[in-house]
Parts: sequence; structure tokens; C-alpha cells
Amino acid sequence: MDEKKYFVYIMTNNSRTLYTGVTGNLRRRIAEHKEMRIEGFTNRYRITKLIYVEEFSDIRYAIERETQIKSWRREKKLNLIASMNPNWDEINLL
Repeated sequence: MDEKKYFVYIMTNNSRTLYTGVTGNLRRRIAEHKEMRIEGFTNRYRITKLIYVEEFSDIRYAIERETQIKSWRREKKLNLIASMNPNWDEINLL
């Protein structure tokens, strides 16, 4: 049986506004963001570009990591993104 996976992700827009989230279905969640189906912050700021992902096998660790990243100052988040994706290229899930 396949082990369930959970993801912490960071998305952005053309103005480089950052959004950090957690999900158990990354493809579905990113599609929801891109199709503007999520009310609130991501819809208002047109957050549609996936630029960072971490994978976890336990939802508790994923939520803990999301909370940690959200508590960081912007500079630390930028350094995290740069460590994996220095050009902020969109991550394609296909």
C-alpha cells in the first residue's frame, strides 16, 4: 500500500507576494489556486505560481513545518526558496 504524502508549499504572484500552505493532495490544491477557486488571500492577490515544495509522510510534521515557515521573516523565506529554486521558476507538477 502506498504511503500517504503531505506537502508544504510556497506560491507567489507577479509581485512576489508569498503564500505558504499545506496539503495532502498537491496537484489538486495547486489547480485550485491556479483556477482561483480558493476564496481569500490567494484569490485576492492572484497567487498562482508554485515555487517551493517539501514532502512529508506525517501530517503533523507537515503542519509543524508550515507553521514554522509562516512565522519567519520574509528574508528567511526568500533564502529558503533560493536554496531550492534561485530563479523562482514555476514548479511543474505534470
